[in-house]
Amino acid sequence: MNWFHIASQSLLNRKTTALLTLFMLAISISLILTVDRIRVDTKENFSNTLSGTDLILGARTGSLNLLLYSVFRIGNASNNIGWASYLELTENEAVAWAVPISLGDSHKGYKVVGTTTDYFKYYQFSRGQSLEIYQGKAFENVFDVVLGYQVAKKLGYQLGEQLVLSHGIGNTSFKEHDDKPFSVVGILKPTGTPVDQSLHISLEGMSAIHINWRNGFEIPGMNITAEQALQMDLTPKTITAALIGMKSRIQTFQFQRMVNDYRNEPLMAIIPGATLAELWQMMSIAEQSLLAISAMVIVTGLLGMMTVILAGLNERRREMAILRALGCPASNIVLLLVLEAGFYGLSGLLLGYGLHLFWVAIASNLMMSLYGIELSMNLPNLTMLWVMTGFLVSSFLIGIVPGIKAYRQSLTDGLTLRT
Repeated sequence: MNWFHIASQSLLNRKTTALLTLFMLAISISLILTVDRIRVDTKENFSNTLSGTDLILGARTGSLNLLLYSVFRIGNASNNIGWASYLELTENEAVAWAVPISLGDSHKGYKVVGTTTDYFKYYQFSRGQSLEIYQGKAFENVFDVVLGYQVAKKLGYQLGEQLVLSHGIGNTSFKEHDDKPFSVVGILKPTGTPVDQSLHISLEGMSAIHINWRNGFEIPGMNITAEQALQMDLTPKTITAALIGMKSRIQTFQFQRMVNDYRNEPLMAIIPGATLAELWQMMSIAEQSLLAISAMVIVTGLLGMMTVILAGLNERRREMAILRALGCPASNIVLLLVLEAGFYGLSGLLLGYGLHLFWVAIASNLMMSLYGIELSMNLPNLTMLWVMTGFLVSSFLIGIVPGIKAYRQSLTDGLTLRT
């Protein structure tokens, strides 16, 4: 007998139940694959966002908070750094370079970064890669802006276009700096980091749009045009944070202690790699919990499949009895149920992987727009491959249980009508 043909015909006769069971298994597989893909890509994106920076200087706050808002554009700064303090600290002979960063404004939900041209020179990502200009050039004038790749792509901006920045970092702002528009002079190459989701202007440009603001509020009746602002002193009074590179790694800890003991204002300096490791340590419990829940979903799916097959045996007693009456050995009855269970497992695995790719494609844009995290379509890692292999083998093995039950049903019981 062709047992594959018999198994397929049997499933076709119960196609509604078979499709629902198949979909249940596919969702289980897609869930654990998608959760693991988000976990792996989030770690990779965070790790690749900043490279070559020895310290991050900021106002005294939590180290994770400083890392998140200064590098990943997540959250807000609790306070700023005085410009005089920044200059005093970074003029230390141990400092090789320093890049100031000023945050607090946005454009259509994308963060605005005020900085200097050293940002394009010293900022590195993904094991030492430097920023590169895709089109145009770095900003030179006060009202020039350089766009991250995703900003230009999503908003459709081209070189030379004018745009208006908004006060605050929300998607909806009630106050725009429409009296001082900026001109797009450059677009950066894609990096797969939050840089792609940012607009970059000079520190002078950041000062210019806030020249008639005090403590986060616009001064009533004080209207200063863009031309008037250019004639004023635009030296920033404060900045949000600074990226610092040291001449020698040995001097890093000494300079960090000096910053932490700085008397003029409460400041702190963090080592990005150490703080990122602290973040992963905090997130490890959540990661393990998510994977455990996903694994339980798979186990539940397999048990559900076995339950469906067992429940269907009562409706298939005549089918099994006829096969036995035709001389089918008991081992082949077990084989038939094992093949059916294996079909569920293999088909569910393939459909689940397809669903996983579908979820990743949908979630990718959302993750990129909200957190600057790029999800990839890479193949599952080794751990997930072992999980999938275990799932497939288990689906075949689970078929043995209903197979033994079908074998134990007697021929007489199967042919006898029950009332």
